[in-house]
Amino acid sequence: MSINKQIADWLESRWVTPAYSGWVLIGVTSCFFGAAVNTMAGWLYVFSGLGFALLGIAAILPVRSLRGIKIRRAAIQPVSAGEALTVEIEIANETAHPKSLLQIQDSLAFVLGKPVQAPIEVIPPHQSYTWVYRHPTQQRGVYRWHTIQLRTAAPVGLFWCRRQQEIPATAVIYPTVLPLTTYPIIDSVGQENHAKSYNQQQRVRSATEGLTRSLRPYRTGDPLRLIHWRTSARYGEFRVRELELTIEGRELVICLDSAGIWEEDSFEQAVIAAASLYFYAQKQQLNVQLWTAATGLVQGNRTVLHALAATHFNEVQVANLPQSRLVWLSQNPSSLKTISPDSYWILWGDDSTVNHNSFGIVIDKDQSLPSQLQQVVRVGRLLVE
Repeated sequence: MSINKQIADWLESRWVTPAYSGWVLIGVTSCFFGAAVNTMAGWLYVFSGLGFALLGIAAILPVRSLRGIKIRRAAIQPVSAGEALTVEIEIANETAHPKSLLQIQDSLAFVLGKPVQAPIEVIPPHQSYTWVYRHPTQQRGVYRWHTIQLRTAAPVGLFWCRRQQEIPATAVIYPTVLPLTTYPIIDSVGQENHAKSYNQQQRVRSATEGLTRSLRPYRTGDPLRLIHWRTSARYGEFRVRELELTIEGRELVICLDSAGIWEEDSFEQAVIAAASLYFYAQKQQLNVQLWTAATGLVQGNRTVLHALAATHFNEVQVANLPQSRLVWLSQNPSSLKTISPDSYWILWGDDSTVNHNSFGIVIDKDQSLPSQLQQVVRVGRLLVE
């Protein structure tokens, strides 16, 4: 930015800066004044005096036009990558005079794009104008910006005046969630836990002692083995035990190795994979959680999506790796040593470097991610024959 541009911006944001027509009038008025001094002609003094008076009025009015304006911003609803953000801003005129010929500019985070601006023709006294615009998004993340600028040259158009207000904004862009129809690793966990749950329930149904939740009166069809004879003798009627129905924990943790070193494209694919696997595991009725190095264990749709939107690779690890069955997403083959043998892994890189006695697949970042996630790769122990 040139020195002249910096000076002009400084003047415009703190006082006023001449527009092109303003510079022309300053030049013409200065010429009239110079000629009047040389010739002592009264009419030249009149013209130069009128010009300077008009310049003075034109320099004061834009500053007054931007006073008494209050800006409010509505909360920005989260969207997924590729969808458009909807930004709503209310500009309120709290004075008894109309505000006209304004220009508003929202200073977006530079990663999202260039600042967005729009003209405002007039805001009546004690009324407000609502500006709504949609801005496209491409990449997930949590973006923040702080300022909105109002600019005007009204009513004469000879000087520009710009003032900014601190109106913080936060836009959360979630990662894309792939519509997976199958995923062998999670499917196998669901089937295995389903069998364990079924066996446990069968043991509960056949139990005659222990695991008692409460006693209730006998109903026709209740098995005689569930009658609690001692209590029945005390009450003079049959009392039946209600057994606690225990279900084997269908638990899984999706772990993103966000503390590791990644290639940027691979890490973005890993974030998408983590989000997709989390929601697929939910659909399979697993008790699923997400783990990242910075957040630790989190659960809940919005919480998980927000954590994945905000995460980045090579972040400081503040949470220990959970001691449970994991789906480990990483680009570092040596990190597989940190997970238990009954865990699973998804690795971005070369399968020739993998030597681990557990189920896993290797992802090629240059190929379709959904198709690779939904197929079984013969790396480590084979998952499905």
